[in-house]
Amino acid sequence: MSASPSAPAVALRLGYAGLVPFVAGAALVWLVRPDVHPYVALGLSAYAALIVSFLGGIHWGIAFRESAPEPALFVWGVLPSLVAWIAVLMPADAGLVILGAMLVACYLVDRRVYPRHGLSGWLTLRFRLSAVAALCCFLGAAGS
Repeated sequence: MSASPSAPAVALRLGYAGLVPFVAGAALVWLVRPDVHPYVALGLSAYAALIVSFLGGIHWGIAFRESAPEPALFVWGVLPSLVAWIAVLMPADAGLVILGAMLVACYLVDRRVYPRHGLSGWLTLRFRLSAVAALCCFLGAAGS
């Protein structure tokens, strides 16, 4: 495979903008009144679950590009969504820890998968986004 270029500017802007709900949610968990807290924690959990699901879905996209895709791409593509769904159903203090861990796990899997498919250029952005998002989940869990 040829070397992968770095992420396009639009992907950088959208990726960093996608951190706003993480940062806002993690901050608000610590700042809102107790009667509003469950809604803020659920909002952060739901958004994190959506992103975890999206990260799994990327693997289906990678598989679709291949003439003989690795079955593991499809399996991994579904697993994050299932874990995220369970995490959203849990109390926020536990579910957000699981979601933060899944964000880390998704990145670690991508570090192995992306280079084999010519997508190494995305790993810097993936690391930055995953690190901030996971940290926000862990801070949100601590505040719940």
